[in-house]
Amino acid sequence: MSDLRVVIWRHGQTDWNIQSRFQGHSDIPLNRVGEYQANHAANILAGMNPNRIISSDLIRARQTAAPLLELTKINLEIDAELRETHGGNWEGKTEDENLAEDAQNFRAWLTGKDIKAGETGESRKDVAIRARQAVDRAIKDASGTIIFVTHGGTARCLFGSFLNLPYENWAALGGLSNACWSVLEPKSHGWTLACT
Repeated sequence: MSDLRVVIWRHGQTDWNIQSRFQGHSDIPLNRVGEYQANHAANILAGMNPNRIISSDLIRARQTAAPLLELTKINLEIDAELRETHGGNWEGKTEDENLAEDAQNFRAWLTGKDIKAGETGESRKDVAIRARQAVDRAIKDASGTIIFVTHGGTARCLFGSFLNLPYENWAALGGLSNACWSVLEPKSHGWTLACT
């Protein structure tokens, strides 16, 4: 696996991103800015010569992948386990609405406590397990560059898992901006965040 590169690419901007709405599993498309971001990023990512592109099944991720598919002529693979965190009762609501309706739990979530989002959604550890399974399946016996098109929360969970960070430190990772990516590479001592 010495020449393996795992690229974690967040989807472009949506209207819900601008409104600070919890998107979760809601299937929200890119807005015009998001489409521009995806096109711009694709021109750079194509230079990495990916051999596989695997996306969340949600439309904002698939739309982000589309310009890269055109440039590389690679067929898109879909894996629903790369989806964003299910937001439960918080999904579709703004940060202000969730603070007004469920302040204690929402503040706990924002500060990195491992609770289920919106009572009926997923915890970050839940997301890490399912997303990591998707990536591990794809990279088994693989080489070259594989691009995973996913979501901000899912990306953070993947980084925490791959870098073996204690859960309480995951919040320190921040989050990928829309249409940005980071590269993970396997080394003799474990996975390394090669660039971001």
